[in-house]
Amino acid sequence: MLAAFAHPDHLLLVGSRGFAYLLPSSNLKCFEYSYESIYLHIWPNKQAGGDLYMHLRRQGKKYDKRRNDKSTRGQRKNRVSIDDRPEIVDDKSRVGDWEIDTVIGKGHSGALVTIVERVTKYTVSAQVNSKNAADVTKATINLLNPFKDIIHTITADHGKEFSYHEKISQALSAEVCFAHPYSSWELGLNENTNGLLRQFFPKNTDFKKVGQIEVKRALMRLNSRPRKDLNFKTPALIMGEHRDALAA
Repeated sequence: MLAAFAHPDHLLLVGSRGFAYLLPSSNLKCFEYSYESIYLHIWPNKQAGGDLYMHLRRQGKKYDKRRNDKSTRGQRKNRVSIDDRPEIVDDKSRVGDWEIDTVIGKGHSGALVTIVERVTKYTVSAQVNSKNAADVTKATINLLNPFKDIIHTITADHGKEFSYHEKISQALSAEVCFAHPYSSWELGLNENTNGLLRQFFPKNTDFKKVGQIEVKRALMRLNSRPRKDLNFKTPALIMGEHRDALAA
């Protein structure tokens, strides 16, 4: 149970405000509990019949979006685990480490491939008519090819759409790593970015009817938005400064 590791006063405050506003959130720092620690207590509680997961912002739905693929998740051929990813990626001391995922349309009608750079938070995205591996692989290579000089790693989840990871790795001269199954916090930046994109493309969006011009317009606004953790600079500015420095 959560109470087993949380101070009673902290648990009361979290419970009164709701997990919806605190997970994942920098607000947790004041409690000195990482959201990973809380997740690790929530999921066993759910499996035991508890209802703590109901207080999550997405009520656990994020982890079940590919529930029909459970028999094959974690079986990507020749995959590199996030455990074997260079430690420098976690330090965020270099530009060039990316996180990738997909945003699914209403009734699985198309999708967005979203890729975000961990340091600059610069995001690229493209609409695809299906989430099959061929479409996602083609979109990924096309999106990142202009940044080929600053791609070290790409971290993905275990969705079947990333089955052709070796082709991506070869085309972009980058290492593709995989997060642990059902551990979306290991792709936390991308998950948060997808939430921001949902401001432009709500959950009932049919992505087969969304053009790339609309996607680019949303990306322009997203990458031009000042970020507190970038000292109120924009992702576009930080990425531009880095590329200028490389070209100098």
